[in-house]
Parts: sequence; C-alpha cells; structure tokens
Amino acid sequence: MEVGSSAGPAVAAPYEERSVGVRLRDYVELTKPRITFLVMVSSLAGFYLGAQGSAWGWGLLHTAVGIALLSGGIAALNQYLERDLDALMRRTMMRPLPAGRLSPRAALLFGVAISLAAEIYLAWFLNPLTAIWGLVALGSYLFLYTPLKTRTTWCTFIGAFPGALPPLLGWTAARNEVGIEAVVLFGILFFWQFPHFHAIASIYREDYGRAGIRMLPVVEADGRSTARQIVVYTLLLIPVSALPAFLDLSGRIYLVGALILGGLFLAASVSAARTRTKTDARRLLKASVLYLPLLLALMALNR
Repeated sequence: MEVGSSAGPAVAAPYEERSVGVRLRDYVELTKPRITFLVMVSSLAGFYLGAQGSAWGWGLLHTAVGIALLSGGIAALNQYLERDLDALMRRTMMRPLPAGRLSPRAALLFGVAISLAAEIYLAWFLNPLTAIWGLVALGSYLFLYTPLKTRTTWCTFIGAFPGALPPLLGWTAARNEVGIEAVVLFGILFFWQFPHFHAIASIYREDYGRAGIRMLPVVEADGRSTARQIVVYTLLLIPVSALPAFLDLSGRIYLVGALILGGLFLAASVSAARTRTKTDARRLLKASVLYLPLLLALMALNR
C-alpha cells in the first residue's frame, strides 16, 4: 500500500518480510503508548486516593494492567476507524495503518481483542462497576466523539467526557462506588482538556483542516471563541482543582501547590489566548502536559 503526501509516497515493506520485532512495534504503536501512560497514571492516582488503608498491593497492579489494556484497545480501534483521516494528515500519515504496515483487519482484531480482555480483566480482578465505566469510556469515545470530529465543533466537549473518566475508573477500582470525590477528580480532567486540546488543534490547524476535522480552532477564522474557551475553562479548573483539599482527599500543601500550578497554567492560557500564535499554543500545550501529572502527584503525596 502507498500513501501519497507532499513529501512523496511512503511505501511499507511487505508484511511477511518484516521481523517479529518490527511487527510488534507496529502493534504497540497502535496503542498510543504515551497517551496510554498518561491515562494509566491518572487512573492510578484515582485508585491511590480512593484506597482505604494501604494503596500498595494487587489492586493497584490490576488497575494498572486493566486500564492500560482498555486505553490501548480504544486507541487501536480509534486508529482503525480514522485510518482514512490519518492518511491525510502529516502528523499521522506514518502510523501503521495509513502507512500500510498493518492491515485494517489486523488492527480491528487486535483492538477488539485487547478491549475485550480489558473488560474481562477489570470485572474479574477488580469489580463489575469499573468494567461498566470502562465500557462507557470505550463506547462514548469510539461511537460519539470519533464520528463527531468531522461533523461539529462540539466534538471537543463530547470527547471531554470519556477523556475525564480515568481517575474515576481508578476510584471505582478501589472503592466499588462513585462518590463526590470521584466526581471532583473527573471534573479536574474535564476542564483541563479544553486548553490542552485547543492548543493541539491550534498547532495542527492546517493538518486537521485537510482531514475535515471540525475542532473549533480549525473552523474559526479569528480564533476569538477558541481564546475565550481556553481562558474560561482554565479559570474553572482552578477552583475545581482546590476541592480535594476540602474533601479530605489531600492536604494544605496540595491546596497551595494547586493554586500555584493553576496560576501558572492560567498565565500560559491567557498568553495563548491573547497572541493566538502557534508559538504560544505550543507553550500552552507544554504547560498542560506538565500541569496534570504534577497536580495529581502533589495530591497523592499530600494524601
């Protein structure tokens, strides 16, 4: 299979001519390892905060394995569904499917297999409630968010729901219930996603436009609504991120740290909203990537 681009065609070697190690790397790439790692970290934070007594044990391990399988399965199925769009964008055209290194059938079978394994694993080793929420994440991401990306700018809002579920999954894995604390953890990730994904869409506006992806920064000419949403959602994130200190999820050190991190994140958001340049969008993206793990780590350490 060949994939054309402005840089020339990319031709993959025949599948049977590639080594087992190369084939394995392609399957690993289908799972989007960096995103899966962030999802797993968020889930483990939820588990650690929800654990009654010591959080270190088999439950933590089962949560890591189950959520990693689930995230990897969703990522693989997402790439299967979006393989034609990926072929149109420079940032994704060399992924295993558009580059022809894996067949759509192989990706589909792989994604279904590890997603099914994840659901069984979560239900068996943790509890059915976590498996149910995992199914909600899978269904809403693949069958709501993914098709809406080419239809409406509301796709980011819809996609923020499954995107915010990892810490809630971790919490249910530890507690077998959804409490107000889990909702607050969900809220932190929900609001965080808007500046994060608007920054990504601003950086890759032309790429997304070629694929017909209708995220707000792509379809909006002047960027005013994007700028407004970046600042508003970051402002909403700050008080929500402070709530764990008032719910006895974390302590005063966390509260001070959360406010400082929120202030720095807000400064990056305001700068990106004011200039609307790719340079400041990249700075905002870096700030968002640093903000979330630092906030969760601080919350867990001051538990």
